[in-house]
Amino acid sequence: MKWIMLLLTLGAGAAVAACPDYFNVEMRELNSTQRHNLCQLTEGKVVLVVNTASYCGYRGQFRDLEQLYQTYKEKGLMVLGFPSNDFWQEAGDEGKTASVCRRDYGVTFPMFNRIAVRGADASPLYRGLAAAAGEAPGWNFHKYLIGRDGKLVASYGANQNPADDPLQKEVKRALGL
Repeated sequence: MKWIMLLLTLGAGAAVAACPDYFNVEMRELNSTQRHNLCQLTEGKVVLVVNTASYCGYRGQFRDLEQLYQTYKEKGLMVLGFPSNDFWQEAGDEGKTASVCRRDYGVTFPMFNRIAVRGADASPLYRGLAAAAGEAPGWNFHKYLIGRDGKLVASYGANQNPADDPLQKEVKRALGL
């Protein structure tokens, strides 16, 4: 019995260790009061973090992100969307943002409240991602891919469509497919 408890304790510690400090934050879902700790939400998953904007020319990527999520969520992929107005293309009203994401583009992956993703006002999550990648988002729809081990796998600019390589290949590789 002691061995089982020791193994369970060690296993739990390993899971916590795999979560980067900057993921150990609680975030509120978009247009909701529901809150999630990102470490708990993404435990054991490959995670694609994307800063979004409802009125950006790249907003069509919402469909491709959703398709990627639907294709690989059962294999362990989690897509997380973070609306931001850092590039002046996000609605000021969360209801409008949610409507664009969910109604117009069919997004079902988790979307969170609006945050800052660059500069001195950047959220701790995005400060950590930028430090790990060596680059902050240069525009909306910047993507950070994090492996199951909690380490950054890759960083992709806005013009990298989630439906295309090399992002698709890296997601598959990170999932072990």
